[in-house]
Amino acid sequence: MKPLDRILEAAKSAPRHIVLAEGEDPRIVEGAVQAVRAGVASITLVGRRTIVEERLAAVGAGAGEIRIEDPASSLLTPRLTAAYYALRKAKGIDEAAADAAVRSPLVFAAMMVRAGEADGTVGGAVATTADTVRAALQTIGRAPGVGLVSSFFLMMLCEAHHVKKGAFVFADCGLVVDPDAAGLADIAVMSARSFEALAGKPAKVAMLSFSTAGSAAHERVSKVVEATRLAHAAEPCLVIDGELQFDTAFVEAVSAAKAPQSALHGEANVFVFPNLDAANIGYKIAQRIGGATAIGPILQGLARPANDLSRGCNAADVFHMIAVTVVQAGNR
Repeated sequence: MKPLDRILEAAKSAPRHIVLAEGEDPRIVEGAVQAVRAGVASITLVGRRTIVEERLAAVGAGAGEIRIEDPASSLLTPRLTAAYYALRKAKGIDEAAADAAVRSPLVFAAMMVRAGEADGTVGGAVATTADTVRAALQTIGRAPGVGLVSSFFLMMLCEAHHVKKGAFVFADCGLVVDPDAAGLADIAVMSARSFEALAGKPAKVAMLSFSTAGSAAHERVSKVVEATRLAHAAEPCLVIDGELQFDTAFVEAVSAAKAPQSALHGEANVFVFPNLDAANIGYKIAQRIGGATAIGPILQGLARPANDLSRGCNAADVFHMIAVTVVQAGNR
């Protein structure tokens, strides 16, 4: 089964209720309708009711097929406002500011998730990553015991020209700019868990660097080595190695030549980059030159699922992210 097919089947087997903050965007509407008709999720679209209804009619969606919540008139708004005020008043938010915040679609959607009105939320087709993540962090918050919220891309290699096929995780490509060793270890452990939840097989984690097994000496290499040690200490059963160059982690013959003692043997499926520069550049090269399908950025470490779309996304991207969010919600 192709990786995306597995995610879709997992979502269909246990659909959840997902709220989409940008319900006025045609791509969001089309992806939402596709998700509902595929049996992946029930959907709430947040936005001005008349505009959302027009968008739904344009794609042939029937009345009542998808729930609409307009923050300006929703019966949920007073309760969500009270909850947001209670949550944020210690940060200096007064009741008027809380009311204004909840009328923002991103905050409204995130508060629906916090209040148990939805199982997860997706935004970012219109809003920036910063705004999308801020709304999630301030309302949904981190999961217990998590020190760092991070992100990853699910990279699909399925085309004929790909020597290897399947699902791979690249982290952190969208959020944490320059993690220290402890942060990098957190990203590694969370990314391994995310991979196993979505791909359904054991994670094999490569901690990437410009050095392999001591071939270079530099403080940036030392950070990756220390992060590997910390991640292994936190999860002793995790198959992980670093520092490794990408080819050593991905190609069996290169691994045999450059790192014969590596536990990965060139079969890594989770790639943890040392910083956001390397990760973001790496996933875009894999996508644009290598032809990989990139789904993300997918957030990890939150108390409940909230995910960020690229502003260049299309309806298929929205549909796939809804499915990923459903699977995340099912693994809570």
